[in-house]
Amino acid sequence: MTTIKLTTQDFKDNIFNYSEGEDWNYKGTLPAIIDFYADWCGPCKMVAPVLEELSKEYDGKLLIYKVDTEAEQELAAVFGIRSIPTFLFIPVNDQPVMQPGALPRNIFKQIIEEKLVVSTQA
Repeated sequence: MTTIKLTTQDFKDNIFNYSEGEDWNYKGTLPAIIDFYADWCGPCKMVAPVLEELSKEYDGKLLIYKVDTEAEQELAAVFGIRSIPTFLFIPVNDQPVMQPGALPRNIFKQIIEEKLVVSTQA
């Protein structure tokens, strides 16, 4: 599996339709990470291969989405994205957590193991 490009409509259909309600209600069955990025962003380019590796490593256990903030301005505005990259970590049965800034691979793995993938096995 590789990272999945996500449009605003895809987000509403597969993640959460913020137009229908304010209370978070994740539609997915696997935990997810959403990478808010832009093509011109240097730190975003550095993180991209790490996310590709992790999407393969956690295939079937975790989904990794990418949102181009230039193309999906509505979605970026809904989440108040002010700096990129910014990541939205979405556990299956809990509230999502927003984390701005490029993270190293070991931090992604720690968050995935402690907050995301573990929650699906509980």
